[in-house]
Amino acid sequence: MAKVLGINALFHDPAAALVVDGETVAAAEEERFSRRKHGHRPVPFAAWELPELAARWCLAEAGLDVADLDAVTYSFDPGLAEPADELGLDDPWDHLRQTYAREARGFLGTALPGLDPAAVRHVPHHVAHGASSALASPFVGGDVDVLVLDGRGECGSHLAGTYRGPDLTVHAAQRLPHSLGLLYEDLTAHLGFLRSSDEYKVMAMASYGTPRFLGELRERVHHDGAGGFRTLPVDWQALAKRLRPGEEWTEDHADLAASVQARLEEVLVELASWLRERSGGTRLAMAGGVALNCVANTRVLERSGYDEVWVQPAAGDAGTALGGALHVAGQLGDELRPMPGADLGRGWTDDEVEAYLRTAQVPYERPADVAEEVAECLAADGVVAWFQGRSEFGPRALGHRSLLAHPGRRENLERLNDVKGREQFRPVAPMVLADRAPTVFSRGPLPSPYMLFVHDVAPEWRDRIPAVVHVDGTARVQTVDRADEPLVARMLEGFERRTGLPVVVNTSLNTAGRPMVDDPRDALECFGSAPVTLLAIGPFLVRRRGRP
Repeated sequence: MAKVLGINALFHDPAAALVVDGETVAAAEEERFSRRKHGHRPVPFAAWELPELAARWCLAEAGLDVADLDAVTYSFDPGLAEPADELGLDDPWDHLRQTYAREARGFLGTALPGLDPAAVRHVPHHVAHGASSALASPFVGGDVDVLVLDGRGECGSHLAGTYRGPDLTVHAAQRLPHSLGLLYEDLTAHLGFLRSSDEYKVMAMASYGTPRFLGELRERVHHDGAGGFRTLPVDWQALAKRLRPGEEWTEDHADLAASVQARLEEVLVELASWLRERSGGTRLAMAGGVALNCVANTRVLERSGYDEVWVQPAAGDAGTALGGALHVAGQLGDELRPMPGADLGRGWTDDEVEAYLRTAQVPYERPADVAEEVAECLAADGVVAWFQGRSEFGPRALGHRSLLAHPGRRENLERLNDVKGREQFRPVAPMVLADRAPTVFSRGPLPSPYMLFVHDVAPEWRDRIPAVVHVDGTARVQTVDRADEPLVARMLEGFERRTGLPVVVNTSLNTAGRPMVDDPRDALECFGSAPVTLLAIGPFLVRRRGRP
């Protein structure tokens, strides 16, 4: 019966998570409190920064004191690390990271007064990633394979293994400098985007290109036949000129993105197929930043031979806070239970929300059913800021901190990208009731509650919901279960009654460069600064003046 606080801090996306008696009770990223995107940049000079606010909130949410904890985990083991130059990495200040990791007990003791330094346990980075998926998945307690791919950990970039209960057997691991995650990061920077932040933009751009550089990529990136891979340096400039931030991209850039995306998918399928043949398993759990590539995830499910694939919603480094806590809780003998959902962050009572509204001195109302009012606004082509329940853990808006819109007008894609201040090639996602999804979407796993796979939009629906159809005819679907999300379900049902469309546009409630909205103050600030028609916050509505 253990109480374990997990901490991620070293690279990026600092976060904290709390596991009590084998159950995940709270998890949050520091960015939601500090309002700094990704918490801090992934540079050695920032590696000392801890998710102090997230950690304190997790404890408060559970009514615990630091002294109540049986363990605190830190998702990097400096005892496994090696000098960057010996790993073939150009990172002359990486020794700072390792120093900060070695001194984590002292840093945590300062950040969380009363913590016994002996309670701090270092968990290997990729083990924490693996545990965040396998030990949080619906498969926990049984046999499940795990595939982890990211930029880097202590001295590797990949882990393939099998969990039997809480125990992990590692079948393969890839040593640096070979890294699919770093390869994708290099391309992200070459295309003028922010490394370790904007990789999803490259995935979106890839759909606009054709993989005509795939032959060159296959020569540089390949499976080694033994569960690992090789990523040799790529002369990006020879394929497409480097873009400066904000510079217009061309067909060459889209084709390069498409080529790297295609090669990534091929190698991931080969790695997963190798693991399945090695283990004989039928279920796969995935984590690491590469597992946020929903197009690649779909290819793995289709082509690797696994019957089921589950991806951790917070697959990036934030998820290692949860994985570290689950790993140690399992070692301490707790019976682990599946993650109850992604809504593991902060929430507010109706009275607390109303107090924020009164303090802000904004006109508001409390309708009989906020879901029906929102459905009416959406049917009239309004844009709704939707703030309900506990915030999501991870980068996806899943019906708790969302911007909603009508999918039937193609112009709403451009409209939402303008509202958010982001690139026009970026898609927005559809939200749909789970029992209605098979009518509209094909190819891809259903249900899909975490928006981590892509689906083909059925041909007869593409002209009916054009705002959520990407250029390649796909959509990143979020399905909604009535039992789990009754308010969202009522809103979707109300919208379909009015429009005949079972789908609503869902994108994250934030503007470009800022973290997702988390507390009521954030919601009011976002509503006040963006051309949004209606704010639905708890049971209350705030209307844009001059709009119905």
